[in-house]
Amino acid sequence: MKELLSLPRELIAGRKLIFQLARNDFKKKYAGSYLGIVWAFVQPVVTIMVYWFVFGLALRNPTPRPVPFVLWLIAGLVPWFFFQDGLVNGTNALLEYNYLVKKVVFRIDILPMVKVVSAIFVHLFFVLVTLILYTAMGYFPTIYTLQVIYYTFCVFVLVLGLSYMTSSVVVFFRDLTQVINIALQVGVWMTPIMWSLDDVGIGGILAKILKLNPMFYIVQGYRDAFVNKVWFWERPWLSLYFWIVTLVFWLIGTRLFKKLKVHFADVL
Repeated sequence: MKELLSLPRELIAGRKLIFQLARNDFKKKYAGSYLGIVWAFVQPVVTIMVYWFVFGLALRNPTPRPVPFVLWLIAGLVPWFFFQDGLVNGTNALLEYNYLVKKVVFRIDILPMVKVVSAIFVHLFFVLVTLILYTAMGYFPTIYTLQVIYYTFCVFVLVLGLSYMTSSVVVFFRDLTQVINIALQVGVWMTPIMWSLDDVGIGGILAKILKLNPMFYIVQGYRDAFVNKVWFWERPWLSLYFWIVTLVFWLIGTRLFKKLKVHFADVL
């Protein structure tokens, strides 16, 4: 328990520096382009439009939904974009900021969090856009929508725990970046984002296996907040499982990071 809480205390103590670096990181990423930070939003929007065309228009999925397909789709894609962006950038945090890692006095523990906080800026924008779209199409926010705050925190903690694990390993095994990219390409289809379990008639043991994916809980949660009007405590076992898995990732990630960080400067 002491190791589990030691890193969060360090991160809280350095919150001002983390926010400043995250803001600079977000701006720097698009500083050399003509449209600047607009590019941070273009790719997710284009992706949503493509998936909407293929699954909502071209295939004409007959499964009835309580809201138009595009709204149902966005509720699942928005948290996935955050997870994907946060994990990829968090994994490469030490590689990108290697000049800071080599500084003896710099607290390198904050670097993965800087990347995840940077990713959350785009996520919050898309949550706002989602709320506007739902309202514009006549589906107004309710008290259930406040759960987005809880589920954003869930995916934030999940991504951060994974990032401490992957950023530690990628320093010594650079191919991990490619492995993660492939895993994310597979993961977006294995997670019920463009489809639901009812669409493909999956049940029994296979459905239980798919629910072991922590992002199943997140995607389901965002749809509970926007569409299904279900509280997170109404899914107690799924919530308990998610937090057990997330805390295990966090414990492994932080322990691995602390054990290997003495070698980072030498390898980088």
